[in-house]
Amino acid sequence: MIKKTISVLAVIAMVFSAAVTANAQEDKSYTMWENILLTPDNTKLKVLSENMRKHNAQYHKKAPYNATVYNIVSGPNSGKIIWQMGPMNFKHNDTRPGEGGHDEDWRDNVMPYIKKMHTIEYWTQNDKLSNTSMLAGESITHPLLFVRVGEIEKDHVSSVNQFYKYVSETVKAMEGDNPWGLYYNEFRQGNLGRHVASVSFYKNWTEFDEDENNFKKTFEKVHGEGNWQMFLDMANRTFADSWDEIWMYNPKMSGH
Repeated sequence: MIKKTISVLAVIAMVFSAAVTANAQEDKSYTMWENILLTPDNTKLKVLSENMRKHNAQYHKKAPYNATVYNIVSGPNSGKIIWQMGPMNFKHNDTRPGEGGHDEDWRDNVMPYIKKMHTIEYWTQNDKLSNTSMLAGESITHPLLFVRVGEIEKDHVSSVNQFYKYVSETVKAMEGDNPWGLYYNEFRQGNLGRHVASVSFYKNWTEFDEDENNFKKTFEKVHGEGNWQMFLDMANRTFADSWDEIWMYNPKMSGH
């Protein structure tokens, strides 16, 4: 398996987006990102790369409007890109870049080289359960993201919080640095089923070859050996569907 086995296990969901949105708005310190899923015109990648880099460097260089671009290199969305802005709050949309040529530059120099814009989503981090403090800083130290998107079973919403509590306590008890984040989709996605995403962060591809069963061993140490099967059964009941993606940081398009 993979070093951060928690990515393969932690994929579950959220207690419906409406409730999560309410909680986020009540918590003034919430951390959120805007993600735009795009299909690039592969015949115009050179021009798109140059134009997006210039756009981000000019209009999205300062917080909270920092832009980061990822190439999706595995999973059902392979070949697409993620344009991400944040961390931010909803209120920052009131003063987001728009004037001063921003909208015209995006329209004239970026969108002509995009075949399709799929979704615009807002993902809020569960700061209490996540383990991402080691990622803080200006530079990108973990350019590979192992993302698992999950759809929660309607009849098993009540088990979500407990499931992720198990995961969080295990991750935080593991030896070494194990950056892991839990993210809730702020708005319902209909039949897309994109309720929650868990992310493990990697420094390089070599880490994927490291065969360490740290998660299971640590789980049994923290929660008891007899509870491992209970944990797996809880995951099977809680999620209706899930899928994995690997995102690779694109420094050139990001304009960093």
